[in-house]
Amino acid sequence: MTATGHAIIGTVIAVKIGNPALAVPIAIASHIAADAFPHWDEGTNGEKKSKERVIKEAVFDVLLGFVISYLIIFVLFPQTNLLYVFLIILVAQSLDWITAPYYFFGIKSFKIFYNFQKMFDNRMDKPWGIINQVAILALIVILAKIF
Repeated sequence: MTATGHAIIGTVIAVKIGNPALAVPIAIASHIAADAFPHWDEGTNGEKKSKERVIKEAVFDVLLGFVISYLIIFVLFPQTNLLYVFLIILVAQSLDWITAPYYFFGIKSFKIFYNFQKMFDNRMDKPWGIINQVAILALIVILAKIF
C-alpha cells in the first residue's frame, strides 16, 4: 500500500484509539493487513523504473499522505491531537521506513526487514491496484466517522 494509504489508516487509528499502548501495535498490524490487500504502490513494477523515479514518487507519496491526513483531521476529527496522529502515522508506515535503506540504497543489514515485508505484500498493477486502495481507504474513513 502507498505511504498515503498507511497514513490514512494511521490517522483513523489515532482518531479512534487514544491509548498509545493499544494504537501502536494496531498500527503495526494494520500495515501488514493493508499490504496483504491487493494494491498498487511506487514499487509496483519497480524493476521497470529508475531508482530516482521511485524515490521521487515515494517522497511525493509520503507528503501527500500527511496532507490528506491533516485534511481528514481538520475537516472530520478536529478534536484530535495532531502530534499524536503524526506519531501513529509514522508507526503505521514504519515497516516501509525500515525497508527503505535496503530497497533504495542496498544496505544489506536491512534486507531482513525487506524480506519480512515481501511475505505479505500483495501488489496489483494500475488501475485496479489504485481503485481497490482508494475504495478501502474511503470505506475506513467513512466508518470511522459513522462509528
